[in-house]
Amino acid sequence: MSTIRFHYKTTSTPEQFIAGLTDFGPGRSMLFGNSSDEYLKVHHRGPSEADVTEGSAGIWERLHYNWSDPDRVVMTTTDSNVWGGRSSHVYTFTRLPDGTTALDAVLVREGKNIKGRLLALVLGSVGRSVLERAFANSIEAIEARNGAATGVPETL
Repeated sequence: MSTIRFHYKTTSTPEQFIAGLTDFGPGRSMLFGNSSDEYLKVHHRGPSEADVTEGSAGIWERLHYNWSDPDRVVMTTTDSNVWGGRSSHVYTFTRLPDGTTALDAVLVREGKNIKGRLLALVLGSVGRSVLERAFANSIEAIEARNGAATGVPETL
């Protein structure tokens, strides 16, 4: 099992980031490169939670999204072809005095089969930089969507 943590500062508000994170419409891959439209299926969506299957490149997972806390989004893996039951994503937002937002992300990857265990091992070591760049690209895309100047998000 791998646990990967990212810390960024973004010009997006928590509301703007959550709006991007929970936009399950066509073109989601423009915000999240690891979410291909061909894999995207919304099973249920409520006012503060959703059940969504997404993925790319032969890897998919069904996630339960919960954004009932305005400062935190929890995405729990409920099914996947590679990830096990303790896999999740947690995004925590802290409003800063300068009007920006500190964004803490924790990604847990538990492989449920050989492919998943190998991927978790790679992501926890050399693959971390690939995930970090993909996450930075998502932050930039959400900032651009909200009219903010883009650039590499500042790591904290």
